[in-house]
Amino acid sequence: MNKEKVVKAIIKQGFLPLYFHPDENTSVEILGVLYEMGVRVVEYTNRGKQALKNLRILAKESYTQFPDLILGLGTVMDTKAGAKAIQNGADFLVSPGYTKELASFSDDENILWIPGCMSPTELIQAQNDGLSLIKIFPASSLGTSFLKAAREVFPDLLFIPTGGVDIDQVESWFSAGASAIGMGSSLISKASMDNRDFEEIKFKITSLVNQIAVIRTS
Repeated sequence: MNKEKVVKAIIKQGFLPLYFHPDENTSVEILGVLYEMGVRVVEYTNRGKQALKNLRILAKESYTQFPDLILGLGTVMDTKAGAKAIQNGADFLVSPGYTKELASFSDDENILWIPGCMSPTELIQAQNDGLSLIKIFPASSLGTSFLKAAREVFPDLLFIPTGGVDIDQVESWFSAGASAIGMGSSLISKASMDNRDFEEIKFKITSLVNQIAVIRTS
């Protein structure tokens, strides 16, 4: 899939929901809930031995049920995991850190890779390697002041803070220069998945979408 198309879709959406559940049926149901709520870009995280199998199932379901969905795999640590992700249907890759190997791999495969960066050195490397969308990780530790400073030094990069971002912090992250935000358990909690509390997930997504809309129009 075209890398620029994925980046534009994430920025337009304003947030990137990420989740993992070991049960394939629950994983599909959550994806259906997200799609129903208008979400068109999703990160499924590589957090368990079932992740790649579930990713393959999600990609297959997307092809038939959610044709315009863009599905990525997160927590990609190395090129081996990246290759398996692509083989199992990933449209993009996300990592918690930055490696030259993954930068070269994603370029060779012509697939969007969103690396996690937490230092100016990593941001320089990412920019020099031609990457555009950077995950600020862990966002809760680095804080909005880091993003604000980074945005001034790297005006051509797009930032998506991820890791401990709560709904009540959304405005401050966008004010600091975020182009979108990554949200996991604060949006799709383990309890809501295990208890099949899909209404809670829908409520949080609606609240988040409305909040981002207000921020962007103000």
